[in-house]
Amino acid sequence: MMESQPLQEPTAAAPAAGEEAAGAPPAVVPGKEFTRTCKGLVVVLIGGYVLLQLLPSSLNYLAIIPSKTIPYVWTVFTAGYIEQVLPGAIGSSLGLLFCGKDIEPVWGRKEFLKFIILVNSICGVLAFCFAIGLYYVTGKESFLVTPLSGFHGCLAGFLVALKQLLPNLELPMCFFWKIKAKWMPFFVVCFSSIMAFIVPDSINFLPTLVSGMYVSWLYLRYFQRNPLTGLRGDPSDDFSFPSLFPAAMRMLCARSRPSEVALPVSDPTKASRRRERGERVLEERLAGDHAADTEAPARGHGTAED
Repeated sequence: MMESQPLQEPTAAAPAAGEEAAGAPPAVVPGKEFTRTCKGLVVVLIGGYVLLQLLPSSLNYLAIIPSKTIPYVWTVFTAGYIEQVLPGAIGSSLGLLFCGKDIEPVWGRKEFLKFIILVNSICGVLAFCFAIGLYYVTGKESFLVTPLSGFHGCLAGFLVALKQLLPNLELPMCFFWKIKAKWMPFFVVCFSSIMAFIVPDSINFLPTLVSGMYVSWLYLRYFQRNPLTGLRGDPSDDFSFPSLFPAAMRMLCARSRPSEVALPVSDPTKASRRRERGERVLEERLAGDHAADTEAPARGHGTAED
């Protein structure tokens, strides 16, 4: 597959009047190709797993082991790229490829890598703090010696990014079941919480998943700068913290709204208009692609008859 092209090119040729001509961001369209950056990161993830199989002792210097983290501080930055089991390496690689093909063309390579490094690093610090806290609460030394690593914190952040960019994109779960991107963060948290009770060892993944989602939402909500518009953050109601939960649970998150208003973000009215315009163009683009796919076989059949 070839590398995805920047999404601003298709809309730059024929801008609409008014706001769109004034530099409004292009519509967000689902990517079709795996990007070169994602392929390179997959090599890093698979390479990290292979390294552990060849040199098992390298885990002590690459993963977070809370009892050794103080002298080996760099592990909070490297642990996010080290998968200890083959299913984790395969799952993280697939998640990176399929999420990255939709996210990187919109953000650009530099912002995409910045997001990964930021989320993985903060998740590493929080995983270390959480393990230390569990040790002091429970007194179990296993929390100090269990190696913590994996790309799942960043994958959780990708789900939040997809909620922002393509909230109505349907993601396949298993066989015929699909779920919209805007509900994926909540679904993953619920599923991981249930698994933590069924499989006790999986509780080590839960803090990283939750922190990955919250850190990514915080960054996208208030700090990310759009290189096309120069605006910072996404103040729209569709990306507020309560929007991460079903409507029945949003009242529990209502107290988060005052803190959101206190931070400097872009005009929510403009953000809502951009989102509506993007979804409208997305529907038109998908309809055009479907029409082109259906006309191609018809033209080929007509040529054969001639």
